[in-house]
Amino acid sequence: MKKQFLEAGKIVRTHGVRGELCLEPWADSPEFLLGVKEFYFDPQGQRPAGLLGSRPHKGRLLIRLRGVDTVEQGDALRGRVLYLNRDGVRLEEGRFFLQDLIGLRAVDGQTGEEYGVLEEVVNTPANNVYRIKQGEKEYLFPAVAHMIKRTDIEAGVIELLPIPGIFDGDGEEA
Repeated sequence: MKKQFLEAGKIVRTHGVRGELCLEPWADSPEFLLGVKEFYFDPQGQRPAGLLGSRPHKGRLLIRLRGVDTVEQGDALRGRVLYLNRDGVRLEEGRFFLQDLIGLRAVDGQTGEEYGVLEEVVNTPANNVYRIKQGEKEYLFPAVAHMIKRTDIEAGVIELLPIPGIFDGDGEEA
C-alpha cells in the first residue's frame, strides 16, 4: 500500500544566522524538492512545517520555516526527518518513489520465477542496487533500465530481466 506522506529528507544543520536550515534530500536531486509547497514533521501529514521558501545549495536544499528565525531555533530541529505529500509532486513517466519499491515481489520477466522481495534500494555512484531477499538468502540486483521489464506498484511486483548468475547459486546468507 502506498504511503501518502513520504520521507523527503533530514535536517542536518543550520545555514547562516537567521534560522535557515540545510535539508539532506532523499530524492534524485535537491531541485526535485523545489516544487514542494509544504513539508511535514510527521508521516501522517498532521503537522505542517510551515515552509516559507527553499533553494538548492551544494547538493542540499536550504529551507526557511515559519517560526525558525535563529540558529538556536534551527539547531533544535537538527536530525528531524521531513515528509512530503505525494500529491504535491509529479514524477516523470516510468519513475517511482523508492519507498514504493520496498516490498515489491521480484519475479523473472520471462519465466515468472519468484526471486524474493525487494527489501532495500542502495544508492551507488553508478546506479541504484536492489537488495532482494528470499528466505535467508539475499541477492544484489543492479537497477538499470535494460534489466527491468516492468514495475507495477499497484500489483506489488517488479519484473526483472537478470543476466545469468545473479540469482544462481546460494546467494548471500542474511
